Amino acid sequence: MDSGTKTGSALAHTVRQIEEGIVRGDWGVDARLPPERALAATLGVSRSTVREAIQRLVSKGLVETRRGSGVYVARRRPSGIAAPWLQLISESPPLREETLEFRLVFECAAVRFAAHRVTRDEQRALERILGRMREAVSEADVDAEARADAEFHATLTAASHNQMLDQFYGSVIAVLRDHIARNTYDATLNNANASAQSLVRLRQHESIYEAVREGDADAAQRAMLEHIEYVGRQFH
Repeated sequence: MDSGTKTGSALAHTVRQIEEGIVRGDWGVDARLPPERALAATLGVSRSTVREAIQRLVSKGLVETRRGSGVYVARRRPSGIAAPWLQLISESPPLREETLEFRLVFECAAVRFAAHRVTRDEQRALERILGRMREAVSEADVDAEARADAEFHATLTAASHNQMLDQFYGSVIAVLRDHIARNTYDATLNNANASAQSLVRLRQHESIYEAVREGDADAAQRAMLEHIEYVGRQFH
């Protein structure tokens, strides 16, 4: 991957990370974001990358700069094309089956690109996430498993290095995080097979990662397809 592609990937990743922080509520409406230096250290990028990411977010209407004061989460949400669509989703959340169908299309495509484009740093990030997932499954920690599961899929999407996929995922991250967490909780609640199913899900994530690490796009797509279809079967 050439330096221009790496720079663009770092910028897209930084934009998405800050967007996710806003969606999660790390910084509420009208809250001041950390200084450039602190954000750069936290996200592992240069200050110039953080500065350009902030400019992108200002143009999107997510944050605003105040002279002599800093960068703040915008008081008013952007009113672009996506806003009415996202509002409809929040008011009428899709059914689990519909969201799984969306993930079959979206994530099976993203993982193919990730198999060809994943960087060594992203591989290490996926390895760390899988480590947390193994620990969560062994301790039957549903909260930790759900967090690791959502982070795994978000990291894979970032590894696709496709700005359209990355930005679209960022726009629906709150819906998908809730969907993944809800699946984990619902599959565990009052379920005598919960422990065995957690192990199956863990092995499926490991298979997805192994295929991506080996650069095998076909195997990665098959592993993702098997995982998402299995998630759906848990509720039948």
